Amino acid sequence: MTPTWRAFDELMALAGRLRPQNVAIEEGAAALDTRLFAEDACAAVLAACGTLAAEIGEPQAVNVSTREAAAALVSFLKNRFEDAARMPVLTREERTPANGFFRTRDGRFVYLHQSFPDSAARLHALMGSPADKAEAARAVLSWDVQALENAIAERGLCGAMARTPTEWDESEQGRVLAASPLVEVVRIGDSEPEPFKTGGSPLGGLRALDLTRVLAGPTCAKALAALGAEVLHIASPSLPTVEMFVADTNPGKRSAFLDLKTPAGREGLEGLLGRADVFSQGYRAGSLERLGFGPARLAQVRPGIICIEIDCYGHDGPWRARPGWEQLAQTVTGMAVMHGGHQGADGPVLQPAAVNDYTTGYLAAFGALIALSRRARFGGSWLVRASLSRTAMWVRSLGLAQRPIEPLTEAEVDGWRVAEASDYGPMRRLRPAIGLARTPARWEQPVVRLGAHPPAWT
Repeated sequence: MTPTWRAFDELMALAGRLRPQNVAIEEGAAALDTRLFAEDACAAVLAACGTLAAEIGEPQAVNVSTREAAAALVSFLKNRFEDAARMPVLTREERTPANGFFRTRDGRFVYLHQSFPDSAARLHALMGSPADKAEAARAVLSWDVQALENAIAERGLCGAMARTPTEWDESEQGRVLAASPLVEVVRIGDSEPEPFKTGGSPLGGLRALDLTRVLAGPTCAKALAALGAEVLHIASPSLPTVEMFVADTNPGKRSAFLDLKTPAGREGLEGLLGRADVFSQGYRAGSLERLGFGPARLAQVRPGIICIEIDCYGHDGPWRARPGWEQLAQTVTGMAVMHGGHQGADGPVLQPAAVNDYTTGYLAAFGALIALSRRARFGGSWLVRASLSRTAMWVRSLGLAQRPIEPLTEAEVDGWRVAEASDYGPMRRLRPAIGLARTPARWEQPVVRLGAHPPAWT
């Protein structure tokens, strides 16, 4: 059995199903230069989402390609914009030179992540306000790696020690995650069953609130939108973001501003909640609970709600409140060390794709489909939880690949693009990578900028 189908069967077992006969996964040549079965894992998750979607209404065939899944793992780089003056910017300005992999005094490596401006400023200060990369490297050399990781965590900043897979698996947080399901789907309240509407897209008639940014959470809601859900993305007018990622993850969504730090913003969100089916958030642990929007209260306000929580290091254990990113999930779980060895580098190297971000987003959408299916049959409010680091451990578990690489060509990728008129001008973006024979996945709403709509359902 190939890693792709083994991964798919694991997901079907998680959903309480056997492998169906209506699913085809085209396993093409490897496209990403990595020893991990990253694109294979992503294709399996996409096929699993399609499988559950195909159960709604009349049965239909599902098809997914591993090479198209590879493109989906770098999709923000695959969109094409015709108007250079209006196209979004992939922000690459260096807020602090203390950003990236550095060697520490004890010969280990740490990844420092500048995150958003406030976090970057505090990380910059912790490292002695270095003027350039060389000065940042000298500053890091004054620390032992564990002491530096501890100092970063104590301040709520973004950074972590590069570990081998064994080191992570034997750590307390690694053991917590190993004992957790890949996607957790837990009943958190009682309500009457709510059957799916039939006759259109699988998730037609369902509403999802998306309170996430960069990149896994928005990908989850983007997948639900492709299957027919009405998605309203709620952003804060005071929080920074990355426009290139917005343009990649906001097709199919309407977008509104609400400041949840204000009574009016919280009141507006509560008004939307009463008519929502899904509530997806990626805030740090405890943040929304303090504002009155934790899962327990959501289930009281809207019985039957599907709550989705996505984080970096897991929802239990000593690291549950640490902020993290794709790069840090790769760093702590051993992915970066493995890839550095694959590349022959003197130290860890990041994978050539946002493996954990995108795959975790699709896994969360898969969990939402499990929860919605259970709600349709048994009723109840449900909590779905996924994390980047747990995803990384799962991808690692599929084994190591020894195979030639055939990189994606522009002509090949162009065959997966669709044209639309967006808020960023005419663009060609990747289509949904889930193939459904009868109700094709598609995004009805073109890409818009943040806050383009009022905070209201259509």
